[in-house]
Amino acid sequence: MADKLAGFVPYEEKDVERYNAYRWWPGLTFGDILDRAADMHSEKEAFVDGRTRLTFGQAREKIDMLALELMRRGLAPQDRVLVQLPNWNEFVLSYFALQKIGAIPVLLIDRYRQYEISHLIKRTGAVHWIVPLAYKKYDYLPIIHDIQRQHGELKNIVTVRGEAGLPGTCSLESLLDRKKLSEAEQDRLRAARPDPMAVAHMGPTGGTTGLPKIVPRTHNSILCGSDFCSRCWDFTSRDILLIAGPIGHDLSFSKGLIASVLMQGKTVFLDTTDREEICKTIEREKITAIVWVPTLTKMLLEFENLYHYDLSSLKRIHSGGGASFPALIREVTEKLGCNYYNGFGSTEGITTITRTTDNLDTICGTVGRPTCPYDVYKVVDREGKQLAKGEAGELLIKGPGVFTGYYNNPAENAAAFSADGFFKTGDMAKFDAKGNVVLTGRIKDMINRGGESISATEIESLIMDHPEVVAVAVVPMPDPLLGEKVCAFVQTVSGVRLAFEDIITYLKERKASVLQLPERIEFMDALPLTAANKLDKNALKSYIEGEAQTERE
Repeated sequence: MADKLAGFVPYEEKDVERYNAYRWWPGLTFGDILDRAADMHSEKEAFVDGRTRLTFGQAREKIDMLALELMRRGLAPQDRVLVQLPNWNEFVLSYFALQKIGAIPVLLIDRYRQYEISHLIKRTGAVHWIVPLAYKKYDYLPIIHDIQRQHGELKNIVTVRGEAGLPGTCSLESLLDRKKLSEAEQDRLRAARPDPMAVAHMGPTGGTTGLPKIVPRTHNSILCGSDFCSRCWDFTSRDILLIAGPIGHDLSFSKGLIASVLMQGKTVFLDTTDREEICKTIEREKITAIVWVPTLTKMLLEFENLYHYDLSSLKRIHSGGGASFPALIREVTEKLGCNYYNGFGSTEGITTITRTTDNLDTICGTVGRPTCPYDVYKVVDREGKQLAKGEAGELLIKGPGVFTGYYNNPAENAAAFSADGFFKTGDMAKFDAKGNVVLTGRIKDMINRGGESISATEIESLIMDHPEVVAVAVVPMPDPLLGEKVCAFVQTVSGVRLAFEDIITYLKERKASVLQLPERIEFMDALPLTAANKLDKNALKSYIEGEAQTERE
């Protein structure tokens, strides 16, 4: 039994016994699946980015070397480590090296800045950080310096693709600059293997009442979900997978990278969503499979030079993180001639997907069936009574591929779980006659911008701190490409006039990320209220939907 991590909600003993007895949990660690791939296909090319190409054997050699050096620098089992890297091979090296020694990666997307990073350090108790020195046109050095000053508890900051030159930092490249491991060092590394039931991974997820909550997942839980999902959309060792969405997102990570390592396929990382680069990469690398959000599919289909490239190798697209509209799905089959797998999931472990055998109506009208047949999905009414097929209510889930509670957050967990241990997803759904999930709405106050889950509440909190703002409401604004954008309705102090630029400048001064910058701001003398004197967000949503429709006409 793994040592319990304080703040982690363990699985119930009866569930542990059942999941292990029936082998729904694989009993493997992340390090195990990497080693297994290297043992079976050492010379097979496994990881490709814009700079390097690694076989499974080469990747393992570097991972083991990095793991040992991190141990020498004081990283210990259950230490939380912020991993904030783009779609580079260094992500693979860092993530699996941490897994080899039982440390716990906390995945951050590259766009997080001081505001979110500081919160996540406090929330997770992270004492290490792996971060690029620069990425594209952005210099991380000022961020690193700010975070160091605010958080003296950080023991190690490992910079990637460059030396920071600050006290308490070292470069990842310097940790890999050594000879192969000796047999004694390999023995030490093998002895560090964590328990498959231990917390292996923490993923931030958008919160409805503030900054991201933390989802702790065990080796068993994630590998269970990733394995079943990869089989549901017929992903195999012959596939060459393209990951163009941020690797810090659960979709790219668990349904993309981890599934590819499990199935021993090849992963190609692209750190841009430029349509021409995507087409060039598909043609050059003979990409057979893609995991990404519907927005990127739509962008690709609208590329005017689409037919200038040979995309015939592409056989399947797994799409999640947003609504896949029927017109888009039909266009994929017509223009690309490949299978489209309509999926639905979350960091907490929701995972559904359509199947190769489903007809077009099922793919267009549902998000498929649960990928893990041993996870239990049910729909309940407001009183918690389970509803029959065809009746819409809140979707609840529980099982070997589902998390058991937010990290160190008993108040949130009390609201998020039913009395019998089911996670309340906050999504409204129903089952069709064949057991496919049909989404009908959502309860959570979230905005889904091109697959990014953005908390309206957190943006409201940031804007409300402005000294000349008296009320604010943030709602989703329909967008034909991204699905939704952020619209803020702002009421200012009487007699004060603010402009769009004033609010954006203020948010940037607060070091908010680009995700928290509204695309549109409507200034009002007074915000509408309900009969209960609460902000009437439904009225604001209706207004902006009407405005958006008028502007499109």
